[in-house]
Amino acid sequence: MSNPEVVDARGTRCPVPVVRVARAARSLAPGEVVVLLADDEAARSDVPAWARMRGHGLTVEDDGTWTRYTVRVAGTTSDGSGEARST
Repeated sequence: MSNPEVVDARGTRCPVPVVRVARAARSLAPGEVVVLLADDEAARSDVPAWARMRGHGLTVEDDGTWTRYTVRVAGTTSDGSGEARST
């Protein structure tokens, strides 16, 4: 497994963090991971909402100063065939 792409958006404000992670996710294959680092308060609601709308998996780790959003790009079927699912 390769290292995930890391998007460091700390120090930027809405809508920059979600725009940057969305742009990075578009270039990834289904099942790949992108990590967003952000300290913008609005990202706490924007990133999970964006991930839900796109069907991406998301884990969130907050260290009190900034937050790490780990996004697993959607699009594979449950049988692992790699076929993109339609939305």
